[in-house]
Amino acid sequence: MNDAMTITTFGLVIWIMLLAVILLVIVPLAVGLLKRALKAARKIEAYLADMLTAGLGIAGNTAAVPALDRTIELALAMKPVAENIEAKTGAVAELLARRAG
Repeated sequence: MNDAMTITTFGLVIWIMLLAVILLVIVPLAVGLLKRALKAARKIEAYLADMLTAGLGIAGNTAAVPALDRTIELALAMKPVAENIEAKTGAVAELLARRAG
């Protein structure tokens, strides 16, 4: 037989021990780590779903903010008109008070 093709008993024992270590240690360890990673990923997914629900609630509750900004703009625009109306109603009240008194 060709020496390059033959395997010694010692080499065969080492190869079998290596396979046993892989099957008994490495594979279960990898499976355990993958299970932990999957569990963590599922927890993260659940937290993200909760965050989405909360975010949509916040967005719904703050949807009126632009309308409030528009209301403030209109109120500021109405201020000179309101002051003018107040001055004229004051003049009318003064005129009525003079006529009555």
